[in-house]
Order: sequence, then structure tokens, then C-alpha cells
Amino acid sequence: MKNRFNLIEEPWIPVADVGRVSLAQLFANPDYRALGGSPVQKIAILKLLLAITQAAATPEDDAAWQAMGSNRLADRCLSYLRHWNDSFYLFGAQPFLQIPAIAAAECKSYGTVLPEVSTGNTTVLTHTQQESPLDDADKALLLVTQMGFALGGKKTDNSVVLTPGYPGKSNERGKPASGKSGPSLGFMGLLHNIVLGENLLATLNLNLLTRQDIADSGLYPGGLGQAPWEVMPQGEDCNAARLHKTTLMGRLVPLSRFCLLTDYGLHYSEGIAHPDYKAGGVDPTVAINRSGKEPKVLWVNPSRRPWRELTALLSFLEAKQGGFDCLQLRAAITRARGCSARFAVWSGGLRVSSNAGEQYLSGADDYVESTVWLDSDVLGTAWFARLRADMDSLTELGKTLYGCVIGFYRTQLADGKDLAEQATSIFWQLCEHDFQQLLDQCDGGDAAKSARLRLRRRFAANVHQVFDQICPNQTARQLDAWAKCRPNLHKYLQQEAS
Repeated sequence: MKNRFNLIEEPWIPVADVGRVSLAQLFANPDYRALGGSPVQKIAILKLLLAITQAAATPEDDAAWQAMGSNRLADRCLSYLRHWNDSFYLFGAQPFLQIPAIAAAECKSYGTVLPEVSTGNTTVLTHTQQESPLDDADKALLLVTQMGFALGGKKTDNSVVLTPGYPGKSNERGKPASGKSGPSLGFMGLLHNIVLGENLLATLNLNLLTRQDIADSGLYPGGLGQAPWEVMPQGEDCNAARLHKTTLMGRLVPLSRFCLLTDYGLHYSEGIAHPDYKAGGVDPTVAINRSGKEPKVLWVNPSRRPWRELTALLSFLEAKQGGFDCLQLRAAITRARGCSARFAVWSGGLRVSSNAGEQYLSGADDYVESTVWLDSDVLGTAWFARLRADMDSLTELGKTLYGCVIGFYRTQLADGKDLAEQATSIFWQLCEHDFQQLLDQCDGGDAAKSARLRLRRRFAANVHQVFDQICPNQTARQLDAWAKCRPNLHKYLQQEAS
């Protein structure tokens, strides 16, 4: 096939307020603010961009990182892309991130691998679930997303094995097995976290890991590794594939699916099987807690927005050991505090369901993302202690509301569990509007203390507002139950005043 659609030159990356841009445009323009697309597309593209920056300009240590700066980083990435230009064609003899030998696998329609598209005998509820034609830019975005966020299940044609004798794509009976979920997705949908700067180039610069960071983390025994477009594996368990599973590059661009794009669909099979977090494999953007008997990670939860996990994600600011640790956040925030007055923590991902090895989106599953901005000059142990205390108090408010709604309906001899959960969800939605202001007022000054008192009153008002909305008081019986069960928040308000 003739070389066509070069990702360096053709626009395919969604950028907020701009539209699609090429790789060359992205690294040459400092005015691009942030990526567009779904949360999964954002993190998949960002990881690809980080893989390019790591391949082009990985500094030795913090001193080398500081000496380089974002402008020089962008120049080095542009030079790197010019050198590897021929490896970024989406179609051709050596297509980008694709394995021509996988052409023996069954050709699937593109909608087959899109989680929001209904295929096969799945019911179509809205027009957005119908499969539509993809242009080459859409195919490039789909390909990059599949490398780490592929859904597990029978959609992969695992009858084709490129490494002779490799047993990883067969079940106990020797038949083709269901494909494993992508390592960046996991069983239920891993929550990914990144630090955002004032623009895309600043974001890439802040999140660039040094060789010292990689070595000190202990996560990647193979070190930085080599970008897959420089040396593509020949099979699922060849030497290049085995090395890829031990490196940082292997977590940025995992190659968990072997694909070959065509004009009418894609040949699709399971690729490199990376170890999961329990076996020691973890993306730098994922928070993991190893203090217990078994490691734990933060999963995407549509009913619990990512901003509510901020205290867990920033627990490294505390002096005590343990808790969740995210390599990407710890390294980037440490640098951002020294060179940026203000930066953001972005968290996002996709929640999925699973049944008998098949992953899919159920009615309760969804994309989630949150962005919170932090001031470098106040970020520290004292700031974090105030934030943790306020978040713990909000959690107690949510529990109080839940219990009061349950109590109200119990007096009516009714099951109020679903309504209590609905009330708690509404409460957290209301609190989200003021969360950024809460972050800005945790610096400890007198003005901040007064502002936090006003916020506390607002949060208490949210509890009463939701309770009154969910628990009617129209009849005498309802009014009696409403008066007995309405939340008493006097202690919550007095605690702040003291």
C-alpha cells in the first residue's frame, strides 16, 4: 500500500478551541491550551505525546530538565519527528503502530472496537450509538486509543499467533481465548492523572520524567526503553515485546492490540500482554497504594467524581509514609511548585462493566474527568491538612444526609435506599461548584478562614436543600417525619466557628 496520511503533517489531534492539528503543528505552537476529545482520547494522546518527548529529550536529572525548558523541548521534538518522519505514515509498507502480519486475522468494522457504538445484536438507543464512517484522522485517533484502552472480550481474533508456541492467546482447551483488557483500562477502568500547565507544551514539559525519576521509581526495570515506532515487535512474545513490557515506553504506548487498518475495517488481535498492577505493572499516570497486603488502585467511578479523590492523589504531600502514590503527579507537581505560579491536576477515565471476560458499557458506566487548579505558593503540609479536614467534613455531611433520608422513608414504612443515594449524588454535584473556591481558601489566612466559614454554611445549606427536595412535607404524617429527620448540622457549623 502506498504511504499516505502522515501523522506529523496531517491534522488528527483534537485541540480545545482549535480543532484538529498535526504533530508538527502541536509542537510548533505554544498557544494551544489543552487537548480535546473524550477523557480516554485525551489521556491516550497525551501518553503518545509524552512518549515522543521521552524519546526525543529525556533529561538525566532535575538540573538537566530545568536547563532545557519547554521551548528547547519543543525544538528537540520537532527535530526528532523530522528524523523519524517515515515511521509516522498511517498507511504504507510500515504503518504507524501496526503489524502487517496480523492481516491474517479477521477484519472487523471500526465500530466493533468503539465502546460507545452498538454492534452485533446490541440494542441501539440513540443515533450516537450507530456506527458512522471514519476518515483517516478518526482512524489515527482510534488506533492510538486501542493501544492501551482496548476493551477485553471476544472481538479480538486470537486464532492468529505471530510468536510460534506462544500460549497467551489460548484457553485451557487450546482454543482462541478472549482478549485481555488494555493495561491502561484494567478491569473496571483505571483513573489516570496528569498535571496541566498553562498550555500544552508546558504540560508536556512538566510531565517529562528524567532518567533519575524512572530509576528511582522502581516500576520499570527495563528503564526508559525504545519507542515502538523505532523498533516494532514481530510477535506477542518476541525479544522486543518482552523488553517492551519492562519499560516506561511500554506503559506509554503498550501495543496491547496488534492492528492493521484498511479502508473498510481493521484486522484486530491481542498484542503484548502487559502485567497488571497486582503483578507490578502500572502506568505512571495511575495512583497505587502498596501499604496493604494487596496493592490497590483508584478506579473510575461515575457516582464519585475524580475531584473527590484529590486528597488521596496528593497524599505524598504529607510527611507520613503510605497511601496512594502516582509517579506522574509526584514528579510533575514537585517541578511545578518551583517554576509555575499555578497549575492544574486533571483526572479522568472510563468506567466499564465486565461479564465472563467481556467488557462493555452498561447504563451506569460513563466517561468522567475533573480539573482542579492549585497555587504553588500555598501548596504544602499545612494546606493539605486543612483540605483533608474539610473533605472529611464534607464526607460526613454526605453520610448524614444519606442517613436522614433513610430515616424519613423508614417512618413512612418505605424503602428509601435509592432516594438516599440520589440525594447524596445531588449533594456532591452542588458541592462541586464550590470545590475550586475551597481549594483556594485553604492557605490559613484570616480572610481565607472567613471564606471557609461562608463555604461551610453553603455546604450545610446544600444538605437542607437536597433533603427538602427528596423528602416531601405536604401531609401531616410527612411533616412529622420531616421535622424529626431533618439534618441537624449545628455541630458542623460550630466546629468551624471555634
